[in-house]
Amino acid sequence: MGVENTLGSDKAIRAGTPPRAVVIVHDVTDGAAVAEIGSVGDRLRHHGIDFTLVTSGSPPPSPRSLDLVVVMGSDNDTVPWLPSELAYLRAAVEAGTPVLGICFGGQLLARALGAAVRQAPRPEFGWRSVTTAAPDLVPAGPWLEFHFDTFDVPPGAEEIAWTADAPQAFRSGPHLAVQFHPEITPASFEGWVRGWREQGLEPWLRGHGVDAAALRAEIATRADEARHRSDALFDAFWTSIRTTAGSRRPRAK
Repeated sequence: MGVENTLGSDKAIRAGTPPRAVVIVHDVTDGAAVAEIGSVGDRLRHHGIDFTLVTSGSPPPSPRSLDLVVVMGSDNDTVPWLPSELAYLRAAVEAGTPVLGICFGGQLLARALGAAVRQAPRPEFGWRSVTTAAPDLVPAGPWLEFHFDTFDVPPGAEEIAWTADAPQAFRSGPHLAVQFHPEITPASFEGWVRGWREQGLEPWLRGHGVDAAALRAEIATRADEARHRSDALFDAFWTSIRTTAGSRRPRAK
């Protein structure tokens, strides 16, 4: 699998080295990975973050050389690359490199921090509001939910958002995990649908009450407000980790 480098925004970069990140994407080929990261990719560019896009199974850059690791969602948690990705996240935590985990990525971050991932009492599909203890970081939404499993909150971490069925966000030091999909856009959803078709999952999802056509229409209707909330979440997270970056060890070359 390949790796794609994407430079930040066309705004002038501050003097010195721009921030560096890796975005780990699952279940897609290299060509589809750009759409998969949705509005999060746009926000990385907005902040002038030089990021490397890595598909699952490819070796990412050393976390000690990075300012941020972003881990996206996945349809599958029984894949051969899982142990190496967990080891990578543990190395990022050890290095003090902030991690943003989204849905499956949030579950991986929870596991890397010593918590369990389990089946949720009920799967959550569609747009749901969350109860939030940190609205400046994680607004109440609504957010797009699409998961069968959920994470437990790791030891020492702070649960900052939840629904009646599952934890929705926690922070642990500079790290943030969310169970929902802030990155969703009409284009990234089409990538989901292509993946479902390729894997033959559409009948199974319909059996669980997932109406792809209705979900597509609602994502389109909510696209502007969803992007606004996603941008606010990423901006608050990025500001928080940049504010405290000086207390962490210098980035390795």
